[in-house]
Amino acid sequence: MDTEELRRQVRALTDRAEITDLMDRYLRSLDEGAFDEEWARAFHTEDVTAEMPIGTVHGRPALLAHVRRGMALFDRTVHLGTNAVVEVDGDRATVRGAQLNTHVLADGSGGVFVSAGHADTELVRTADGWRISASALRVVWTQGPPPRLPDDFTPAPTARHRAGRAG
Repeated sequence: MDTEELRRQVRALTDRAEITDLMDRYLRSLDEGAFDEEWARAFHTEDVTAEMPIGTVHGRPALLAHVRRGMALFDRTVHLGTNAVVEVDGDRATVRGAQLNTHVLADGSGGVFVSAGHADTELVRTADGWRISASALRVVWTQGPPPRLPDDFTPAPTARHRAGRAG
């Protein structure tokens, strides 16, 4: 193995480690609840697109507002990610991983809503490191009562039949 090949392999391993670390920190951050500008910049590009079960948003400010409103529906959460397949192509990457997300409803009912699915994420290398440029969570199954969504929330088409509506 020559020096250049060794550099390529080290770069590939470093990229994978940085990407999986970013994704793990992102999931953990959802449970910590500190959704501010610093949080948004630490994980997302300015022009991020995110499709979540409670709607699709474009741009970091819209994502931040949507995450704040969505996570306010829950008193506590635990987001687990596993089986991540990372593909790096230069300054772009994709990750597909499984998620199991447990949510305690904030409505005082004590209800627990669990969702499981696959997250498809696109990332780009920036001057500040890897950042999420697009993501889509595809829910495969749910268990328990879903949160009651405010009337102005528009669930993603893949989640419409699962999401409760405020009434």
